[in-house]
Amino acid sequence: MDFYSSSSRGMGDPACPAGEPHVLAVDDNLVDRKLLEKLLKKSSCKVTTAENGFRALEYLGLGANQEHFTNSNGSKVNMIITDYCMPGMTGYELLKKIKESSILKDVPVFIMSSENIPTRIDQCMEEGAEMFMLKPLKHSDVKRLQCQLMQCQ
Repeated sequence: MDFYSSSSRGMGDPACPAGEPHVLAVDDNLVDRKLLEKLLKKSSCKVTTAENGFRALEYLGLGANQEHFTNSNGSKVNMIITDYCMPGMTGYELLKKIKESSILKDVPVFIMSSENIPTRIDQCMEEGAEMFMLKPLKHSDVKRLQCQLMQCQ
């Protein structure tokens, strides 16, 4: 199975009001992917996971054999969180493809990495990333993500 989608409806979480945000989480590391999924579900978000950039593009309708946006399950993705270092396609390359799409360019993309490399961070931010976060992510990081998504600053 290439994509995993799960949902959790937490009660009274102000960061996810009516209609939970749908987050696409992309990471080649299963442990990191599961941790991110768990943190997002605790914050009342619907989560779909992909193990690499190619699978993420397929899910988003931007795969090599897909000519236009056709999300297989018809759900709208409100946010994309991707690891930077992945085999085949980096998070930066995924970010570029998303920002080149006329349909997806406004979807916020957050990059995460275990490496704190300033030139990498600058490159991602210049390409349109909303935020660059260091791994391992914590619950407070997810709250910051939601704050960005909900435009509270």
